[in-house]
Amino acid sequence: MSTDETSRILPSEQTPLLRDDPANAGPPEGQEPVAEEPSTQELLVILCSIWLGVFLAALDTTIVATLSGPISSSFNSFSLLSWLATSYLISNAACQPLSGRLTDIYSRRWGLVLSNVFFAVGNLICGLANTQWAIILGRVVAGMGGGGLLVISTFVTSDLVPLRKRGIWQGVGNICYGAGGGLGGVFGGWINDTLGWRWAFLIQVPFLVVSGILVAWKVNIPVKETDKARIKRVDFLGAITLVVTMVTLLLGLNTGGNQLPWTHPIVLTSLPLSAAFLGLFIYIEAKVATEPIIPVRLLLDRTVASACLTNWFTTMTVFGLLFYLPLYFQVQGMSATAAGVRLIPQAIGTSIGSLACGFIMRAKGRYMILSHLAMTLLVTAGALICTLTLTTPAWLPFLYFFLMGAAYGSILTITLVALISAVDHEHHAVVTSASYAFRSTGSTIGITVASAVFQNTLKTGLWSRFGGREHAAELIARLRDSLDEIRKLPPDWIPGTLDAYMISLRAVFLALLGVTVLGALTSLAMREHKLHNNLSRR
Repeated sequence: MSTDETSRILPSEQTPLLRDDPANAGPPEGQEPVAEEPSTQELLVILCSIWLGVFLAALDTTIVATLSGPISSSFNSFSLLSWLATSYLISNAACQPLSGRLTDIYSRRWGLVLSNVFFAVGNLICGLANTQWAIILGRVVAGMGGGGLLVISTFVTSDLVPLRKRGIWQGVGNICYGAGGGLGGVFGGWINDTLGWRWAFLIQVPFLVVSGILVAWKVNIPVKETDKARIKRVDFLGAITLVVTMVTLLLGLNTGGNQLPWTHPIVLTSLPLSAAFLGLFIYIEAKVATEPIIPVRLLLDRTVASACLTNWFTTMTVFGLLFYLPLYFQVQGMSATAAGVRLIPQAIGTSIGSLACGFIMRAKGRYMILSHLAMTLLVTAGALICTLTLTTPAWLPFLYFFLMGAAYGSILTITLVALISAVDHEHHAVVTSASYAFRSTGSTIGITVASAVFQNTLKTGLWSRFGGREHAAELIARLRDSLDEIRKLPPDWIPGTLDAYMISLRAVFLALLGVTVLGALTSLAMREHKLHNNLSRR
């Protein structure tokens, strides 16, 4: 091994202070090579090449949210509307947990290149699709790539940035993600009005090609080499059982009560099947796999478990609110566009909170006090949101949503730093993957819980007010499906209907506040770990 090669391998915390000539010494036995810490300029170039893909993945998500109506109308299928989001979410969540171990084996560079390829091909299929099944296939393929772009970018940042500075760079990455999410809706609407919705997908392809070329050129993280062939190191049994677990779980949660009744055979089959495969996955990871996708023993660590569960609960809350807060504004009489604009403070708050926590952690080297403050702020914001009424002044929600975003951005950064500080460097990718799996399922469960609370409360409220009136069943069914029906009601129905909607929304907000409190309680179990100033964690 040459001097140049060994200079790129830093010592671990177990390396003796006195050892042989470094020029002739390799890494300690079993120690994973760690990339040399680059200069700030080099780091900026590397991460910007990755963040282009992150920006496009975030942009794509809100583009599709904006265009789901026009796309569904063009195929004359409103059932397609929900599948556009569901298909992407399921493939995204199923593939993210695999990214950690696979990129440990095959390298971050080729993981990012492959993710860009999948994302580009998926968008190309969507842009050229002539049938609804083709566009659903495109969203599945794009979800595989989009999930990889988001999670592998986090691995690379952890590979190249010491723990003490980790939060700052995560904050900058979250700004790129927030910018993509914020611009996607505007960009999608403009493209649809000028060129047609297909170009919203097609125009992303050349940028993804550029992103793939940049990461192939700039990202070069050493991988751990062993005597075994790389293909033999892949935990295929674990990968298959994990993917089946995630797909069946999210399929059941997304379709149950939404596209299909909870008593439908697909729902009744998929959820128990998910539980069975989860048990099988845990057994394989604990007893069979030599390099497990997610080592079960890591999840038993107090800080890792607490950080993952905190992520899970807080993401349930935030996604449930993001889904139902626009509905609150539309009940007030605003357009969908105006309602979407009022969520911008949340995106700004997320970026500011994440970056601010990063700077504080670099200065102080601690995160637990920040965790307590962030969770307190999120609970406070959730409680304030529960006070919203139809006559609340327009400026107050901006403040509440900004506070919610600042708290959530802080929590995402804090839990990530806590996770990777609690385990050895060689495990940071797999625990980050696990964290993203919790976050992906949390977003789905949050929306599902919010939907169940809203629909059941609204149904009860409408029937208690109007059940004895003529054509009640028909009108109530229409009111539960579309806000536009409120404007078509007889005048004497409108006050009671608005009241029923507002009570249902408050029930959602209160339920999600309860979930937030659970997140705050689980966050208390995290331990304070030392945040080192260098990659060797010394």
